[in-house]
Amino acid sequence: MLKTLFLKFGRTQGAPPEKLDLTPVTVFVGPNNSGKSLILREIYQFCSSGTTNRNWNIVDRAEFLEFSTDGAKHEIESIRLQPQLGEAFQVDHIIVGKRGNRIQVREENLLNILSSPNNHPQAFAAHYLSYNTLMLDGSTRINLVNDQPAGDLQQPGHTSFQVLFRDDAKRDALRRAVEEAFGSYLVVDPTNLGRLRLRLSRVAPSDPRQERGIDSEAVTFHQAATPIEHGSDGVKAFVGIMTEIIAGDPKVILIDEPEAFLHPALAFKLGKEIASSTLGSDKRLFVSTHSPQFVMGCVQSGAPINIVRLTYRDSAATARVLPSTDLVRLMRNPLLRSTGLLSGLFYEFVVVTESDADRAFYQEVNERLLARDPNRGIPNCLFLNAQNKQTIQQLIRPLRDLGIPAAAIVDIDVIEEGGSTWVGLLNSAHVPSPMHQPLSTLRATVKDLLSKTGKNMKKDGGVNLLHGEEQESAINLFQQLAAYGVFVVQGGELESWLKHLGVPGHGPSWLIKIFEKMGENPSSPEYVVPSDGDVWSFISDIRKWLTNPDRKGIAM
Repeated sequence: MLKTLFLKFGRTQGAPPEKLDLTPVTVFVGPNNSGKSLILREIYQFCSSGTTNRNWNIVDRAEFLEFSTDGAKHEIESIRLQPQLGEAFQVDHIIVGKRGNRIQVREENLLNILSSPNNHPQAFAAHYLSYNTLMLDGSTRINLVNDQPAGDLQQPGHTSFQVLFRDDAKRDALRRAVEEAFGSYLVVDPTNLGRLRLRLSRVAPSDPRQERGIDSEAVTFHQAATPIEHGSDGVKAFVGIMTEIIAGDPKVILIDEPEAFLHPALAFKLGKEIASSTLGSDKRLFVSTHSPQFVMGCVQSGAPINIVRLTYRDSAATARVLPSTDLVRLMRNPLLRSTGLLSGLFYEFVVVTESDADRAFYQEVNERLLARDPNRGIPNCLFLNAQNKQTIQQLIRPLRDLGIPAAAIVDIDVIEEGGSTWVGLLNSAHVPSPMHQPLSTLRATVKDLLSKTGKNMKKDGGVNLLHGEEQESAINLFQQLAAYGVFVVQGGELESWLKHLGVPGHGPSWLIKIFEKMGENPSSPEYVVPSDGDVWSFISDIRKWLTNPDRKGIAM
């Protein structure tokens, strides 16, 4: 099995390459085109050949886990095949293989290969790991539930169905998982003599003989159950994956987007079941996913897992192992869970706003920029909203701690509160502590200057209430915050944007009216398109910070 993966890049550009000490489950997350599917293919190629390729983009090299002498002997017995009628083989050789593979090898040599696979990587792959590795994509996982040959009951089972048919404990474990997911009992039907097929029954078999027999009682029982092929793609995918993990023999299983065909609740259960089923085994499961529910299920299983976030932009790749303890904290926090924060794992960038109205408006502005002027819009970005400016810091800090670029948008009255609230915002943005006091002093100064105008800083013009050096001081403060990904609406608040449209109101009522004014038909002459300045430049500035690989404010 695999012990360690060495990647070609690290947490940031120029950082040492990442080393993955493998656990039973490794989950790859990240935005689209970040390399999640590619790394599965490279791992599969390594397991199939025992060698790496200099042209690979992600995996640099890998190390195998060595078997003890007793462990190696046990593995040899698990893959030993009996000679076929008339089959000749050499003295001191045995036949090993699986899934149609039959290889003759000298038993003493195989014992040595399994005991020291890193000294014989190609032989280890050829004589053992290549046929103990299974790669599942969308179509193959559905086909896993197709009928399989029953085999010779006098011989060990060599397919997942044969193992299930012989092993009551594994059959019960799989039946429990399927019943909890779909409310039906999975049974293995042998009544098509020579073939094994799966069915879903409304009732559980009364005993193993009713399920495994071919008498009239067994025939009647199976006849009342629904063939698995009549189930949805989601049912077949779930059952197929769980069958291979519980009953199948592969030592390395690679699954690309296991959540395909599954609704969120089922993706969560699959993640939990997959991770839980690896406990106590020496298998290695590698998964790429776009589902936060699947990740949550894996983490909440309690099984040892690695979660690795991959990114790729402008020919620069990064890989960061995310601590499971941090993800557990995110999932247990009601505020963070309710905002969908974990979805940020699957986007390149995140923007957090004060309210839902702010989120909707800035997201629409960004969509129009991407449609008309892509170099100014923020690509692959998730917009989230906090409850207020005080809770923004609770969202951006955990995202940044995970290495996810997360920008904050706040109204100008963020400067009204000092003390722990202000320091908390600076800490969440990873502003260096020596800068806290100077920024706090400048904040208090700008606040006093705006207060002396006798006007409402949010509603009456923001920094435009000041002039000369006083205005320059305020702008300087906001520029320093922007350098760390905290963007202040210098005009005051959300409703200060697109003033030329003449939209009155505040909050949700303003949002409805501004969207009406902006139009919904791109071909209409009244449709508002991006221009220079105003909110369009504001979003473009946020893009510059997010896409800058040397941005400040992200934990290293």
